[in-house]
Amino acid sequence: MVIPLLFRRVIQHKQFHLNLIARRMASTQSSKYLISNSAYKPFLQELGLEEENLGVFDGKWFASGEAIDSINPSTNEPIARVRQGTIEDYNRIVESSSKAFQMWMNVPAPKRGDIVRQIGDELRKNLQPLGKLISMEMGKILPEGVGEVQEFIDICDYAVGLSRMFEGKVLPSERPGHILMEQWNPLGIIGIITAFNFPCAVFGWNQAIALACGNVTLWKGAPTTPLTSIATTKIVERVLTRNSLPGALSSLICGGTDVGKSIAEDKRIPLVSFTGSCQVGKQVAQTVQARFGKTILELGGNNCIVIMDDADLSLAIPAVFFAAVGTAGQRCTTARRLIVQEGIYDQVLSGLRRAYEQIESRVGEPFEENVLYGPLHTKQSVQLYQQAIEEVKKQGGKIFYGGKLYAERKGNYVQPTIVTDLKHDSSIVHQETFAPILYVLKCKTFEEAVKWNNEVDQGLSSSLFTTNPELLFKWIGPNGSDCGIVNVNIPTSGAEIGGAFGGEKHTGGGRESGSDSWKQYMRRSTCTINYSKQLPLAQGIKFA
Repeated sequence: MVIPLLFRRVIQHKQFHLNLIARRMASTQSSKYLISNSAYKPFLQELGLEEENLGVFDGKWFASGEAIDSINPSTNEPIARVRQGTIEDYNRIVESSSKAFQMWMNVPAPKRGDIVRQIGDELRKNLQPLGKLISMEMGKILPEGVGEVQEFIDICDYAVGLSRMFEGKVLPSERPGHILMEQWNPLGIIGIITAFNFPCAVFGWNQAIALACGNVTLWKGAPTTPLTSIATTKIVERVLTRNSLPGALSSLICGGTDVGKSIAEDKRIPLVSFTGSCQVGKQVAQTVQARFGKTILELGGNNCIVIMDDADLSLAIPAVFFAAVGTAGQRCTTARRLIVQEGIYDQVLSGLRRAYEQIESRVGEPFEENVLYGPLHTKQSVQLYQQAIEEVKKQGGKIFYGGKLYAERKGNYVQPTIVTDLKHDSSIVHQETFAPILYVLKCKTFEEAVKWNNEVDQGLSSSLFTTNPELLFKWIGPNGSDCGIVNVNIPTSGAEIGGAFGGEKHTGGGRESGSDSWKQYMRRSTCTINYSKQLPLAQGIKFA
């Protein structure tokens, strides 16, 4: 029997698709990616993630750069694959963002605030799955991953109220029939470059405020947390699509240093918010300043807790434990130095040892219930930890607790570590190591403790434990801590969104989140309005 040509083509076409399906099924069954694992697949797919993901968005998803794997730091297994953007891709999304800004800046601020409200609501619907992804990809424990999404939700709520409260001063004029007033207007495209340790929240701080102010955002997340960047953008995308708004209001590009360099150099981006190391932040600041752009810098923090003899140790020891060990020492506000007045030094060390010993039974994969301590983010972080421990020994320090790897685990696990017997000005003490290493120093007086707190290059977060009101107010005054965050009787980490977040000196001087941080995302015009029929000049000048 002769089969007609048309039928043969139909049969061949069907056979092709059957073979394709079979290959996909075989690929799924033998996939090396955790997204194919039934333990992770449901929530990852709920977030719109696949085994291979496009890492550039401007209203459409695309990418033409190198493909990379996102790694789970608790096992060092790949979660999924992401195709990064190129410089050509970057230029495309800048063009799209510029067009979106022309529309968005003319939308009334309360209407913009309503869109931000909807973003917060969409995040609420995805609180658990996105929190799980952050925990899985970054390595922080699940409550911290969920808490990070909650922080984005909180800043959305804050920005909604802010959208009806942007104020400019109205000032009296020395000239009759005149008035002075301030007018605030949006800047344009806000470039946001974030770090791995808070792959969602720091973007949220910037985006919620920037959108409410009338700007659009262009986000480059950390290269090691691209799935969080993609999933977060997909959540925002749903809100924009529902409201028939251009996706380029919230553009994204996953990429490497070439993309970051382009953002810093690009005159089309008036403000760059950068979170990262002091070294890279300095380069970003110099590059942006060379073109007279603006920066918000959130850089390193060699943070310190001071415990005075009169402190309530039932508060102080748990606070130090959380600040030094939380997120495996990978917060920018992690406590890295502890200064203890000599009268209670031994008592504090004993209390810390007991607290640290409890962590041993609570080390594990961040997803697991009752886990309190997860891995470092990368293998390179483990190497830096080991190098710091060796340097401690060379400089005469003593490993009071920890100092080793959890070698039986597949992932990037290191012991939380307490170091004693180093001088306050030792080079290793003044060096910020992004790991759970706490240097404990013994001081004689409050004044000595303040001096040691302030002698490092960075000035992010600090905390004093005391019951003495005199010391409390000295600590927060001009002769006290020189940091941007100055706490009393609480940890250095765990800031709320209502206050301005940021630090001084090598921390960069930037402020994000609450208070009047919104002013950095806008340009201010001072307007003098003459509503009279005369033309008097300021300072009484006569020019006629």
